[in-house]
Amino acid sequence: MKRAIVIGTVVVATALAGAGALYGPELVAGYRFMNTLDEHNARYLANGGTWPQLQDTCALCHGARGQPANTRYASLAGQPAVYIEAQLQAFAQGRRHSAQMSPLAANLTQEQIKFLADYFSRQTARQTEAPASDQALEQRAKAKVATTGCVACHGENLSGGPLAPRIAGQGPLYLTDQLTAFKQGQRKDPTQAMNALASTLSEDDIKAVAHYLGTLAPAPGAK
Repeated sequence: MKRAIVIGTVVVATALAGAGALYGPELVAGYRFMNTLDEHNARYLANGGTWPQLQDTCALCHGARGQPANTRYASLAGQPAVYIEAQLQAFAQGRRHSAQMSPLAANLTQEQIKFLADYFSRQTARQTEAPASDQALEQRAKAKVATTGCVACHGENLSGGPLAPRIAGQGPLYLTDQLTAFKQGQRKDPTQAMNALASTLSEDDIKAVAHYLGTLAPAPGAK
């Protein structure tokens, strides 16, 4: 009887050892995956609250954490909270027009608008897309940005200020669309400063400035 138990124990141990040798790497990989998933979920909840999170509805266009992959959409990451809140209010109240944003903003409560503004302002800003270097465009744009005093409103390194958004690292297509909208009066700045400035820009100026701003990496820690 004892011999049978010993043999059985040896067989089981051998089988487990064989299974460990055969499936060990997969088990370790599975454990690491679950551990990584748990860490991701913990960061997700700490950053934006319990699921479902309101800001997830913005990700289709504006990307995860407000950083889009498509240069036609605004990067919200690291924008001043007061600016994001003001723009959502403008969309909701019909002072700024967008077929996509206007109805979405109109359905947000005041608390939700403040939550989104705070959330996106806390995210780390990055370039939406780094355009290929074009020295001629960049030199032309640097001169134009300097002479028009963009830093006065858009802040040091053009990474945003109390009066205006971060434009460093924004997508060139988005910047082109917005500068053209200001120039043509389709988008209105309450102070009229952007409309007046954009009206002085030629199409070539707009192309150069949008390209140049797209090449700029937001200042480290810009949030």
